[in-house]
Amino acid sequence: MANCCANVHEEKEHGGFLGKNTELYFAILSGICLITGFLLDTFTEILNIPWYLYLAAYFFGGFYTVKEAVEKIANGEFEIDFLMIVAAVGAAFLDKWAEGALLLFLFSLGHALEHYAMGKARNSIASLTDLAPKTALLKKDGDTREVGIDKLKLGDIIVVRPNSKIAADGVIVKGASSINQAPITGESVPADKKAIADAQQQFKDEKEIPAESKVFAGTINGNATLEIRVIKEAQDSTLKRLVTMVQEAQEKKSPTQRLTDKFEKYYVPAVIALVVLLNFAFLLIDEQWSASFYRSMAVLVAASPCALAISTPSAVLSGVARAARGGVLIKGGKPLEDLGVLTAIAFDKTGTLTEGKPKLTDVISLNDIDEQTLLKTVVAIEALSDHPLARAVVRDGKEKLGDTQDIPEADDLEAVQGKGIKARFRDSEIFIGNLNLYGDMDKKVPKTIENQVKSLESEGKTTMLIKRDDHFIGILGLMDTPREEAKETLSELKKIGIKKMIMLTGDNQKVADAVAREIGLTEARGSLLPEEKVAAIKELKAQENKLAMVGDGVNDAPAMANSTVGIAMGAAGSDVALETADIALMADKLATLPFAIGLSRKAKSIIKQNLWLSLGVVALLVPATILNLANIGVAVAIHEGSTLVVVFNALRLLAYKR
Repeated sequence: MANCCANVHEEKEHGGFLGKNTELYFAILSGICLITGFLLDTFTEILNIPWYLYLAAYFFGGFYTVKEAVEKIANGEFEIDFLMIVAAVGAAFLDKWAEGALLLFLFSLGHALEHYAMGKARNSIASLTDLAPKTALLKKDGDTREVGIDKLKLGDIIVVRPNSKIAADGVIVKGASSINQAPITGESVPADKKAIADAQQQFKDEKEIPAESKVFAGTINGNATLEIRVIKEAQDSTLKRLVTMVQEAQEKKSPTQRLTDKFEKYYVPAVIALVVLLNFAFLLIDEQWSASFYRSMAVLVAASPCALAISTPSAVLSGVARAARGGVLIKGGKPLEDLGVLTAIAFDKTGTLTEGKPKLTDVISLNDIDEQTLLKTVVAIEALSDHPLARAVVRDGKEKLGDTQDIPEADDLEAVQGKGIKARFRDSEIFIGNLNLYGDMDKKVPKTIENQVKSLESEGKTTMLIKRDDHFIGILGLMDTPREEAKETLSELKKIGIKKMIMLTGDNQKVADAVAREIGLTEARGSLLPEEKVAAIKELKAQENKLAMVGDGVNDAPAMANSTVGIAMGAAGSDVALETADIALMADKLATLPFAIGLSRKAKSIIKQNLWLSLGVVALLVPATILNLANIGVAVAIHEGSTLVVVFNALRLLAYKR
């Protein structure tokens, strides 16, 4: 009985010769027989037919109850099903067939509706498995043929037609389209995708694949045909792992659920002892043993903690299912509840609060050189380098120039480690580097130019000073810029009660402070090694009690493990992030975080409502049955009614909107 109503949690649905709703049909037949028998018994003088109808009501109402009770008893478990059968048999023993039939009818109807309601929550999760198509169009030797997705191998090329589902995780090698990624990431706006520049390019690490060329199984293609190279087999796809983890999350108990389990451990024996004692009430008060026995059966029904047992699991199941639909993977009841009580959040910087890649933010021309000439010069030279900052300059410089066809080539590139580069361009010697480069060359930088450089550096930017022959011609500023949604998201988090938002980063303190000022963080800590991040998390956790760490799930894994809740960004593209975090934001979007916290708070609120309702009903109903103010029929009606209210209250989470 400690796992009362466990049958409601089971994945199986009650089937039979009338289909999956057989239990509901049986409950309805039980009700028809009960009502017909009651009417005949009350308003006619027919003797035997009402009894046969009550017997039929017993059969239809008790069929699944007996079936489940036998299954549980075979496993050494005694649950509410068994107790209801005892109560119904007791009523028949006292010749109260109508009440016994009413008990079984209401109990079976309640269970059938519970199974139906909980099935809706499970179907929300199960529907994820139907997102991926069962077949794919495999392109081989110039021909295209349809194959099962389990036949796809790494490196296979599949063709995805317009407005059809993508069959496997992969990289686009031909075509461009708009992809609806909502089934995986929860993003409401389709993402523009295009083929990689070199269709033959291989990637050692999945992270090397450009986001605009990577696609996931189960997402929906737009209006163009695509050719995709498979990078994960069906059983390893992001969708498959997501479904598996959501299903596993249902089994992980929340703190509240563990507390109710502990409560039931002591409560159930107390109820059984009370029921046994009530059988001997006739020895103390003036009544027949049959009256004492009837009362004990009514108390047995009233005290059964079915609503209590289902109150938390139903809310957790609905919350996890709703989160999955919104692109958030919550791994069980504990993180779902913990997320709702956070008072502080620590963030990694690179790739979490910022884009994770440097951008050309400032182009300053000097000595009457126009910006276009300056950009053509630096783009031509930096194109010879494979340094990340050089790639950023070339990418953003070309974008600013627009027409890039007339950029001449530079040559004779020479790197000055950690300080800059020099090369020849249009018969001139060009130097590009930081202030130290020119200090080592004994090339005096004018004070006004030096001040301009230092001003940019004070904003946390990396600077490049450009010199052509004997003249300084420009300054570039680069920075890992904050995500577009970062400032708005942090503002939203503040509104919903997150008091502290701290950035922990390995970058220098100037950079950390610059980003913190721009997006509205309460604190920034820079120049931290991984072990120092862990120490900072422990310190903050001691101050705030409940603290989340948001990162990429790889470098930040130790810090996540030491926080109350570890939250991984962009988990759809990272196996490690999916495995590491308690909560994974499938899309690489910070804006999903307020939704996840809001959902958690709503779930916690509903769990509390359910607990108060279920305990309140028991607290009122048990004394009422002991004092003969409520009979078995009333007890079972209120008992089943409260259980249904609890389940349907939990199902409200499926409709949660941020």
